[in-house]
Amino acid sequence: MRLIFKKDVSNVQDWKEKYAGKIVSPAEAVSHVKSGDKIVFSHACGESQVLTEALVKQADRLKDVEIIHMVAMGAAKYCLPEMEGHFRHNALFVGATTREAVESGRADYTPCFFHEAPRLFTDGTIPVDVVMLQVSEPDENGICSLGISVDYTQAAASVATLKIAQINKNMPYTYGNGIHLDDLDYLVIKDEPIIELPPPKIGEIEQRIGEHVASLIQDGDTLQLGIGAIPDAVLSFLGDKKDLGIHSEMFSDGVVDLAEKGVITNRKKSLDPGKFLSCFLMGTKKLYNFIDHNPDVIIRPVDYTNDPFVISQIDNIISINSAMQVDLMGQVNAEMIGLRQFSGVGGQVDFVRGAARAKGGKAIIAMPSTTGKTKKISKIVPLLDRGAAVTTSRNDVDYIVTEFGIAALHGKTLRQRAKALIAIAHPDFRASLEEEFNARFGL
Repeated sequence: MRLIFKKDVSNVQDWKEKYAGKIVSPAEAVSHVKSGDKIVFSHACGESQVLTEALVKQADRLKDVEIIHMVAMGAAKYCLPEMEGHFRHNALFVGATTREAVESGRADYTPCFFHEAPRLFTDGTIPVDVVMLQVSEPDENGICSLGISVDYTQAAASVATLKIAQINKNMPYTYGNGIHLDDLDYLVIKDEPIIELPPPKIGEIEQRIGEHVASLIQDGDTLQLGIGAIPDAVLSFLGDKKDLGIHSEMFSDGVVDLAEKGVITNRKKSLDPGKFLSCFLMGTKKLYNFIDHNPDVIIRPVDYTNDPFVISQIDNIISINSAMQVDLMGQVNAEMIGLRQFSGVGGQVDFVRGAARAKGGKAIIAMPSTTGKTKKISKIVPLLDRGAAVTTSRNDVDYIVTEFGIAALHGKTLRQRAKALIAIAHPDFRASLEEEFNARFGL
């Protein structure tokens, strides 16, 4: 697959004429999908809604079509009960719109580290018959950018037998990726808003966590941020820092604010200096406008951004992720509620291990001390829930942060870890945790 530097389209204005034979309606494009095909969608906010909708409308003619992707930000109608037998979703990360189908057995979950997802496709472990993309308008060389979804999407496109792309003028043109019009089989021209992720609400607990995490960040550090209120809260406490950098699997609107204030400059990065590095993005138009044709923003495949050996080359990389539970040994469950697969591994372990090998690196797991809407449930527990997976092992864990403080666990004994974790648990649960500590380790 040709990706960049091709120059056989002399004028961007004439590409529609040159490729007129490939331009079809959404219905015509997806009519080439066959029963039994395996389809990969562009990830998250990069999903082509028009192609997904057209595919679902043709469900009656299709059987046993497997749809593969990580988190879905669209409606995921292919996961509805009435779609059983027509479509089956294979989730590499479970999201809100796909969770019920996975729990009910109408969909599947495949565990994998995020940085290894592209190889699942390129080495044939998961064959790819069709890829459905959403891309930018082409540049003067006929290159369309994959915009806000490069991660595993580019790898899937490189091996798919059938490549269908929605060309949307609203998809930001980002650097570090791309696909040539010659390599696409069918083009659907449809301009529609890109899926947006509104900023989360930051409450008092998130603010306290953010302040603790910010205390671990120094001038010149490079940040990896997850998604949600806690990462945004961390960013809100970094206004007095200097020359921060970004090397992250994704980032959102909060990074734009600090870039505009001159806090994030990327000048001190030991790898890719001067550049914001990511593999996918989720945010609002504010973020999408910031990255569009911005040469300082590089969106590359996840087998680069999240490769622990790449990350280990970044001095002072600070990895910030979250968790659902941490037990008294320091084992982290970031993806399950008991036997229920709630989300996925994502890039947490990629960055925890990369940061551990990096000079000055720190891996932070930040979370509220409790969960539950009607009844407080401690997230620091004696034992992980029955059936829950260990996402980050006790051998990898570094810092755990709650609204009550910081527990530095690396190099600590089991007794020391348990004491440190009890100290940052919610006060309502410390007595019961101490009872468990005494039963396990003695007074």
